[in-house]
Amino acid sequence: QVQLVESGGRLVQAGGSLRLSCSASGRTFSSYIMGWFRQALGKEREFVAAIRWRGGSTYYADSVKGRFTISRDRAKNTVYLQMNSLIPEDTAVYYCTARRGSYYSTAANEYNYWGQGTQVTVSS
Repeated sequence: QVQLVESGGRLVQAGGSLRLSCSASGRTFSSYIMGWFRQALGKEREFVAAIRWRGGSTYYADSVKGRFTISRDRAKNTVYLQMNSLIPEDTAVYYCTARRGSYYSTAANEYNYWGQGTQVTVSS
């Protein structure tokens, strides 16, 4: 059974940095796309970034491009989201997710597995 466990969310000031981690277990992820989504209060869940487990190529939402970096450590089965230059609009619950396949998707309903989420709050 696939399990995704996020950690690292907390309160941070605008302009600061934060790194989220997602520990993945339950299967081999070599054929998976790993992603991060976020959901702000009262808003729909939105795509943030994704990485192809095999090869490590990445894809980002325009709103975070140049500020966020997604990466993975295959030995630790962990996916990271490094977030720099944070702004209050980045405040949300951040979810780690996984989908089997070779192409990126920005649609939440195309991802098969989800973590429980970690809260990121950016104060102005």
